[in-house]
Amino acid sequence: MLILLVEDDPAQLEPLQAVLLQAGHIVDAIDDSETAQWLIAQKEYDLLILDWMLPKISGIALCRQYRRSGKTAPVLMLTAKDTIADKVTGLDAGADDYLVKPVDVVELLARVRALRRRSPLWQGDLLSLDALRLHLSTLTLECHQMTTQLSSREFQLMEYLMRHPRQVLSHEQIEQALWGWGTEPESNAVTTLVRRLRQRLQAVSAKDWLETIYGMGYRLQPPERGMRG
Repeated sequence: MLILLVEDDPAQLEPLQAVLLQAGHIVDAIDDSETAQWLIAQKEYDLLILDWMLPKISGIALCRQYRRSGKTAPVLMLTAKDTIADKVTGLDAGADDYLVKPVDVVELLARVRALRRRSPLWQGDLLSLDALRLHLSTLTLECHQMTTQLSSREFQLMEYLMRHPRQVLSHEQIEQALWGWGTEPESNAVTTLVRRLRQRLQAVSAKDWLETIYGMGYRLQPPERGMRG
């Protein structure tokens, strides 16, 4: 999932970003609400995680603006406010869930999994393309009754490819999809990542599924029948 995480305290922002990345999510981690406001208008997120007490524009105000724009991705509010009145305020602003600080990362990941199921873009915990299956909760890839474990970055690329099957995806498209706001990948990052993913695919006898279209990019394409192995 592509997640927008907005938290102005670096001591909280960085560990939350790390645990979400480790779980295989792509995270735009932002410490100011004005940048968050701009990103919300520019990008389509699968989930927003907003700190309530942000300077300048509060998380509640961001949530209201987001809902008024007609966007429907789930919103999780993070806050030290824990009264019933506070929760009602957050829910009335358009939030889907509420997590009280200090945040327990195990509970955070459970809430994220639950909210993913509410997303209009959710397609289940399993992505399938012919015999290839990607398990979103365990970051495992399965094919021909064989499985292999993916790293978080390998998983991100595999998920992106499986959500765009048979399409040629350029280096630039992959960089924009997989690297969060404010991060700059090295020049060979995509090439290196594709090579690593091919090794994982080879472990489940599916190396030939990931094609290089020279001068254009990469494509996930099931081999023709009779040519699979």
